[in-house]
Amino acid sequence: MSALERVLRLFLLLISLLFLILGLSAGLMRLGWIPSWTQPKLVPDHGPLMICGFLGTLVSLERAIALGRRWGYAAPLMVGVGTLGFVTGVSVESAMFLIALGSLALVFIFVAVLLMQPALHSATMGLGAVAWLVGNILWFVGIPIPQMTHWWIAFLVLTIAGERLELNRLLKPSRHDKSAFGVGLSLFVAGLICLAFRPELGHRIAGVGMLTLALWLARFDVARFTVHRAGLPRFISVSLFAGYFWLGMGGLIWVLAAPIDAVGGFSYFASDAMLHSIFLGFVFSMIFAHAPIVFPAVTGRPLVFRLGSYAHVFLLQLSLVARMVGDFAGSFSMLREAGLTNVFAIILFLANNAWGMITERRN
Repeated sequence: MSALERVLRLFLLLISLLFLILGLSAGLMRLGWIPSWTQPKLVPDHGPLMICGFLGTLVSLERAIALGRRWGYAAPLMVGVGTLGFVTGVSVESAMFLIALGSLALVFIFVAVLLMQPALHSATMGLGAVAWLVGNILWFVGIPIPQMTHWWIAFLVLTIAGERLELNRLLKPSRHDKSAFGVGLSLFVAGLICLAFRPELGHRIAGVGMLTLALWLARFDVARFTVHRAGLPRFISVSLFAGYFWLGMGGLIWVLAAPIDAVGGFSYFASDAMLHSIFLGFVFSMIFAHAPIVFPAVTGRPLVFRLGSYAHVFLLQLSLVARMVGDFAGSFSMLREAGLTNVFAIILFLANNAWGMITERRN
């Protein structure tokens, strides 16, 4: 790895973490913990900052590193620079267009991967990139975020499911096992397409697909073996299983929740439960699991695992349970308290990983 590539990786990692902090701040503003007048523009940008700025940059960076081609860095670079422009307000339309171009570059990364080595896991992640591109195009042309969020959800669900399926190759799953994954994948994608014509039916079909993928991952993931090994393997497995639980919860909400309008929107509390069971419960549990592997790969520096890392995992799960109770009970005050604890869990995650890298450097 050249010095320039190392600097670029570090820059992209740092700005993705900056977007995470800004996104968390926007979330706290929405919950009333931070006065919205301090940064009024951030309040409606909570979703774009978290999905495109933080997760989009990070996923694109991970895929560019895996591809091993310099042109692959165009994807995270365009997304990162575009989000910087979006945050600063220099040119919002140009920034959104650049983010969409970055997601298109991610699609090209998967096209290159599929041409080199066609596989179901690569196709699954490629579909996730396409879903992100569709969502970003809809966002750019002015479709309200609540009406296209399912495409952003699909980006992360399919990307993570594809990554776990890739690792599942170690267990040499049978054709029947792969077919079961294909059923869940097909239902989820069919539901996404159906959402454009019949939102209520589309949510139910996609929800069944999500439930199927969650059950498949919990049943066949390599984590069911590594959970019996002490140290980092067990930590990763516990985080993964927690994530699969929340993915299933998100799918269940899509199946059971009744839309309140013609475009398939949910009530405030049902929407909060659905979005955060997936974006917080599923996605961040996966981030917690993969961080001890991804951070060293990006920075080129090992990370010391400590048992204290379980603290941010358990804090996130407990606070999410409290948030779901608040949502189902229709209690904004309980949701508000749980939301603050969600943020504390993520900050503790950053602190634990930073300390792990500092400890390694001292050693």
